[in-house]
Amino acid sequence: MAEKIAIIGDRESIKGFAAIGFDIIECNEPERANSILKNAAENDQYTIIYMTEEMYSAAEKECKKYEEKMLPAIIPVPGIRGNNGIGRERLSRFVERAVGSDIIFKN
Repeated sequence: MAEKIAIIGDRESIKGFAAIGFDIIECNEPERANSILKNAAENDQYTIIYMTEEMYSAAEKECKKYEEKMLPAIIPVPGIRGNNGIGRERLSRFVERAVGSDIIFKN
């Protein structure tokens, strides 16, 4: 498997990631996010796929298919339009599942 990383999102949110070696997969239409993610995740092209939270929300059904798989890891990140908390919520669930308690974001 190639050790490649991609990011899916709107042009303005993801363009800077090319400078650090990410493959840029532009998606400006949330209704296309499912098919774009499916295509990127096929054939073990990427070990990690970052998605802007907006695209992650739009492709939530497709993202769930990969939750129990080791690869690719699909990670939501804030986009230029802001943060809706999906990344934090997802990380909190992973930590709680791993250690039995949310030790990172516990209030």
